[in-house]
Amino acid sequence: MPTPMIHVIDDEAPFRRSLLFLLESAGWAATGHESAEAFLEAAPEFPAMGGCLVLDIRMPRVSGLELQRRLNAAGSAFPIIFMTGHGEVELAVQAMKEGAVDFLQKPFKDQQFLDTVERAVSISVARQTAHQRCQEARQILAKLSPRETEVARHLAQGLSNKEIGRELNISDNTVHVHRQHVMEKTGVSSAAELARLILRADPAGLDD
Repeated sequence: MPTPMIHVIDDEAPFRRSLLFLLESAGWAATGHESAEAFLEAAPEFPAMGGCLVLDIRMPRVSGLELQRRLNAAGSAFPIIFMTGHGEVELAVQAMKEGAVDFLQKPFKDQQFLDTVERAVSISVARQTAHQRCQEARQILAKLSPRETEVARHLAQGLSNKEIGRELNISDNTVHVHRQHVMEKTGVSSAAELARLILRADPAGLDD
């Protein structure tokens, strides 16, 4: 059965091994990487059951912050927990602004670390679920023709058949036919359901 995977990225081997031992002792699947480059080279897929990165903020060559930027640019789904040393709080705040889940200042307590990992994994699962729902909604809406898509959007915004006809310069009867096709293809039964489907596919899908 698939399990969440925790990736520990730290250039200090003894510290990295101690975190892996702690994670595995608590029942997590975990793997270590000696550098940001090693993680990028491994290019692990996002686990189906979620996961997170535990990342040292300062490392030789590619820093933790640089890795975060690269992963953000690539659309990575991994939540990041940063580990920081003394005097690195300003860097950690920058990391939080760029989407990190949390930062832990070394040395930290085992339970604090495990609690933070559990929270990050929960966030990753929620993100994965939202992503899957978004993809499913997009696949459903992709069945619509360009005209049906226009009609669907106006329906979801609460317009009547007559108002949609005026907006698109088509007859009420044509709007009615398109409306039926939209409902059949998407499997929804109301304008409210249609609106929820469109917003799942794109949160800005009903903006003017």
